[in-house]
Amino acid sequence: MVRALFAVARCNQPAVVFIDEIDSLLSQRSDNEHEASRRIKTEFLVQLDGAATDSDDKILIIGATNRPQEIDEAARRRLVKRLYIPLPEHIARRQIITNLLSQQKHELTDEHLDIICHKSDGYSGSDMANLCREAALGPIRSIPFEQIETITSDEVRAIKVEDFLESLNQVRASVSARDLDLYTEWNKLYGSFGK
Repeated sequence: MVRALFAVARCNQPAVVFIDEIDSLLSQRSDNEHEASRRIKTEFLVQLDGAATDSDDKILIIGATNRPQEIDEAARRRLVKRLYIPLPEHIARRQIITNLLSQQKHELTDEHLDIICHKSDGYSGSDMANLCREAALGPIRSIPFEQIETITSDEVRAIKVEDFLESLNQVRASVSARDLDLYTEWNKLYGSFGK
């Protein structure tokens, strides 16, 4: 399957091969690991080596992980650019909310967005998506039970800042300060632009 993946990428150049949670496929090798797992890792390493052997190849391989310290040393050497993507800052969190609510009926002002972004400091992009999803349920939850079958979508109230403030009690940041320290330290040691 790994060989087939890269063969398809070669046939459809320019191509991007995106591997999410790359640490699960290319974790550090050990003596007690299963033979099938070892073969998958070996094939990935072979394919990573061969991905750009022809100067005309236009294949970009991107791997994402939140456990970079678990990636095998041989794989780390083959992944030439190692970029640390920090948590979204205030302006990025605001853009995430704006994008996710663009198709929703809401009453959020710029001031409300600033309040939400301030209170969501330390949230990841995924956390922000979960926060917006939870807040979008606020208007549905406010519908009296006896009206739930007869109400139309036009009659459902708009999302308010109060829905977000309530959602902040339900959706917490998923990345700890300890994790951030680990990422920063790893970036200093192995990152392409470590400080």
